[in-house]
Amino acid sequence: DALVSLSGHRRQQVWEAAALHVAPALLRQAPVHESPLALQAAPLGEEVVFDYAATGLSLRAHPLYLLREQLSKMKQQRVFLRSSDLAGLPSGRWVRACGLVTARQRPQTAKGVVFVTLEDETGSVNVIVWAKVKERFRDVVYQSRLMAVVGQWQRDDESGGQVRHLIAHQLEDFTPLLG
Repeated sequence: DALVSLSGHRRQQVWEAAALHVAPALLRQAPVHESPLALQAAPLGEEVVFDYAATGLSLRAHPLYLLREQLSKMKQQRVFLRSSDLAGLPSGRWVRACGLVTARQRPQTAKGVVFVTLEDETGSVNVIVWAKVKERFRDVVYQSRLMAVVGQWQRDDESGGQVRHLIAHQLEDFTPLLG
């Protein structure tokens, strides 16, 4: 949005930049009698997609913010909690979470355990995927960009509740929702 004050929104900027091509010699002297085209701004979702395609992030809105209503309309038993909702829950509770996969780690010393970080519109959720679960959901663990997790919430109250993670039992690839 650095050029908004000069030429409006992104769609208008692209249109005007495309018009800067030099006309063929035969048409250079031809009069043009048309008013400038004023395009409508893209909807928020489209702008976020453009931002992610260009820079890998967006300052407008988080993709999960845009998908939250769609996620809430999925089957009744699928209430996906946000990171901020999970933070205060007691340890041992079965929960569902969904987020963009921002990190996958499989340390040599972890005996096949994969640590996944999911990001939603309110923060991050640390997910622990034990080796058995990883083998059952291998494609989801390694290929999904938007992942849903069903698992058991763990929170260490001795640390003041600062150590929190979700032990995955089921994983699902929701990447197609990002389209």
